[in-house]
Amino acid sequence: MKETKRISKLFEDLYNGGPWIDVTITTTVERLTAKQAAQKPPAGINSIWQILNHLISWRKNVLQRVKGKVISTPDHNYILPVSDTSAKAWANTLKKLEKSQQEWLEFLEQIKTNDLLKTYPKNQMTYYDHIQGILQHDAYHLGQIVILSKWIRSVKE
Repeated sequence: MKETKRISKLFEDLYNGGPWIDVTITTTVERLTAKQAAQKPPAGINSIWQILNHLISWRKNVLQRVKGKVISTPDHNYILPVSDTSAKAWANTLKKLEKSQQEWLEFLEQIKTNDLLKTYPKNQMTYYDHIQGILQHDAYHLGQIVILSKWIRSVKE
């Protein structure tokens, strides 16, 4: 199996497949309401919605990098308040997540294995390192989302 196919499988498994960690992004966020996703825990912890927006934005950032674009990361690191917490806005966020997944899978179908060895000029990391990094980033934040969703269910709305 080509390395890019193995990477695609990792993206698919973590998104909505059968990952080793036994939870997926979609099954975790799709059962949340907009109100639950927007709920902010005490002590300045980010909401699930903020974390998901951060995850989506970093997926886009890294995808641009491995497509050859040199970009800067904003000072806010893609952690921003959510101003519209309606059900429609939550549905749009889930659509953005799905779109980011499709864009990654399409990219991975097209990239040549040798291109994984290219380096990103700002940090000299390979494209392969960036791709593995975004998978790790997704899994890390999925863990946060799972914990926060358990907290939300334990708190009376």
